[in-house]
Parts: sequence; C-alpha cells; structure tokens
Amino acid sequence: MNNEKLIKEDLAHIWHPCSQMKDYETLPLIPIKKGRGVYIEDYDGNIYIDAISSWWVNLFGHTNPYIAKKIKKQVDRLEHIIFAGFSHKPIIKLSKRLINLMPKNINKCFYADNGSSAVEVALKMSFHYYKNQGKKRLHFVSLTNSYHGETLGAMSVSDVGLYKEPYKEMMMTPIHTPVPYQISKKSAIAKAGELEKIFQQNPDNICALIVEPLVQCAGSMNMYHPLYLKLAYKLCKKYDIHFIADEIAVGFGRTGTMFAFEQAKITPDFICLSKGITGGFLPLAVVLTTDEIYGKFYCDYSEGKSFLHSHSYTGNPIACAAANATLDIFEKNNVIKKNLKKIKYIKNSVKKFQNLSNVKEVRQTGMITAIELKGYEPQTRIGLNVYQYALKNGVLLRPLGNIIYFMPPYVIKKNEIDKMINVAYEAIKSI
Repeated sequence: MNNEKLIKEDLAHIWHPCSQMKDYETLPLIPIKKGRGVYIEDYDGNIYIDAISSWWVNLFGHTNPYIAKKIKKQVDRLEHIIFAGFSHKPIIKLSKRLINLMPKNINKCFYADNGSSAVEVALKMSFHYYKNQGKKRLHFVSLTNSYHGETLGAMSVSDVGLYKEPYKEMMMTPIHTPVPYQISKKSAIAKAGELEKIFQQNPDNICALIVEPLVQCAGSMNMYHPLYLKLAYKLCKKYDIHFIADEIAVGFGRTGTMFAFEQAKITPDFICLSKGITGGFLPLAVVLTTDEIYGKFYCDYSEGKSFLHSHSYTGNPIACAAANATLDIFEKNNVIKKNLKKIKYIKNSVKKFQNLSNVKEVRQTGMITAIELKGYEPQTRIGLNVYQYALKNGVLLRPLGNIIYFMPPYVIKKNEIDKMINVAYEAIKSI
C-alpha cells in the first residue's frame, strides 16, 4: 500500500477539517503510516519532523512508549462507562492530580471530550451561575483576534473571521475588547484601560471575560505580556465578572510554565484544558472551577438549578489513563525545568531570521515561536510555499497565513531543533 492508492481512497469518502477540498487536486494529502518521537513517516517511506505537534496536542512524542503502555493496561480493564451516576479510578486519580496543580480555590472538575466543548461548558456555567441567582446576564467579553473553537458558542466569542463569518447570523453577539499586540507592559496597561471602559458601561449584563492567556495561537500566534492578565483579572473581581482562562492550546507547559495564567499569579474562575492533557493520544477535556461556583448549582433536583450538560464519552477511562501517564512524565522527568534550556536554545537559534528582508518580527513565549513575514498579500498564500518546501526537506510546518511557527513536542533534541529551524529559514529565504 502506497501514498497514491490511499489518497485516492481517502478523497473518495472523507471530508477533511480546516480544508478547501479542491486544494487536494494539486496539494496531495499525506497518509501517515507510523510515528515515533518527533518523527512521522508516510507510506512511501518519507520521514518528517512534526514541528507543530500535530495541531499542538503532542507533548512527549508520537507513540510514546510509557503512555502507550498505560493505555494498553487500561484497555484490558475498562473501556468506558456512563459517567452519570458512575465513576472510575482513573478519573478520580486524574482529578486529584489536576486540582493539586491548581491554585487553592480551584477544587472541582467537569469533563468533556474536546477543547470547543470545554469552552461551551465554561460559557454555559458562567451564564447559569448568574441565572441561578436571579440575574439575567447575556453577554461575554473576549479579546479581538481571539479563537476559542468552532462549535457555535465557542465561535461566537471568537474573533477570527475566516472561521466565523459564514455563521454569524446564527451566533450570540460578544463584546470584543482590544488585545495587546506587543509583549510590553505599556501595551498591557493601555488595553486593560479599554477593558475597564467596557465593564463600566454595563457590568450587570456581562457574564465573563474569556481569554487565551499569553498567546493567541490560531490568532496568528499573537503574544502579550502577563501583566494584562493580572490587570484584567483585577477588573473582573472589581465588577463581579467571571474570568475564563482558555488554556486549551497553551496549557501543560507550552508557555514555559505548566499553565500560562501562573505567570500572572491569578486564579481564574474557570480553566479550560484539552489538547496536551493526554499527550496527544486521545480526546479529553476538562473545565476546572471553584467550590463557590459549584455551590450555586448544588440543590434539590426540583429546584431546577442543576447543570445538565453532558457528553456520551465524558470521562473516558482510557483517555484518563493517558492523561495520568502524561502527568507521570511531567513529574518524573522535571519537564518544565528541562524545557527552559530548549526555550533558550530556540531563542538564540531563531535570531538569524531577523536578518531576512521579508521577516517582520520574530516572537517567542516558552516553547512557542513565531516568525511573521511581510510584503505578501493574503491571496498569495505564501505560507503554502513554506509548507511545501519544508515537506520536501523533511519537516512538517503548517503556517497560519504569513506566520511560520514552531510548537514541537518536548522530546525534540538539539539536532532536530537545528533541522526544523534551518529548513524554515531556507524556505523563507527562498521565496
């Protein structure tokens, strides 16, 4: 079986995500046969460094043997059980461990099965929290340039037009507040001032502010200073508005700390986690919140204040086993501390991009690095040229328009970092 045969069979039946399917007439799909560490291999024997962690989910390499071992053990014990009225040991263990990683006021976990669903849960909980107190709050505030998922609620509070525009008639209307576009305290202070003006106008009609802490990943990898989070959080407390931290993409070490909000020393009311939680093996998501919020739903069934949101595969035991194995690796291998050396090495290695005339900016937050190109109109799809060049040279990059970025698995080695960066450099240099 080779690539060509599999591609033909795939395109006969499968509609791929985030794709214009007509592109595949000239841009071949790549069926992947296997993966190991930072490498993936197709059915023609071509090998690529996965520099984007397969949509940012993979933390410790493809087919990580430790996580795989724990999954196999769980498969023979319990594959799934309804999570209404039942429970199991893997999820109890996972919940205790997640809570131990959180600020002291965070004590409750509500599970879902993907990042968009986690955002939906947080939005509904926030709205319902106030409703249970007889308060009708209809609006959410989110940052310009934000992305929170592609279900209707999550997309409603997003601000990336490419995904949102076709469906805007179906959505609730958010209030967008300007995001800082520079990693500077001055920008953070200025934009926090604009946020307060929004809060002052009608605080009694706002449920929550939702943010992607420090890095707006799908939003062209825009990065901002942690001071903004601290100031925005203080304003939320001042005006009795919830603070939702969407850590789906940036959680589990991507920004250099276990969770990005830690860098602002704040305690969000809701924390959404997914992607890296299982090390890239299985879908799982969780929303963590406070006892105070949980308490507003704790009542007799007849009172009608219950939170009845559900998913068929909520709290899947196999996914929880993968998540527990992922946390084991963090604990045993001192991952966050070791990553600091890689972060520094990458920072030094990408300095050379600034010498290229078509590079506007190089920015980095933790294990996320972005190179922004200049001088190209969106319709030129210049990122596609970089993507194709990189593939031919053994690296998987998936640019966001004019943004070339690196978000590799944490197991990447120096020689692999060198190849990843050098291939991107030559690609940008050649266009």
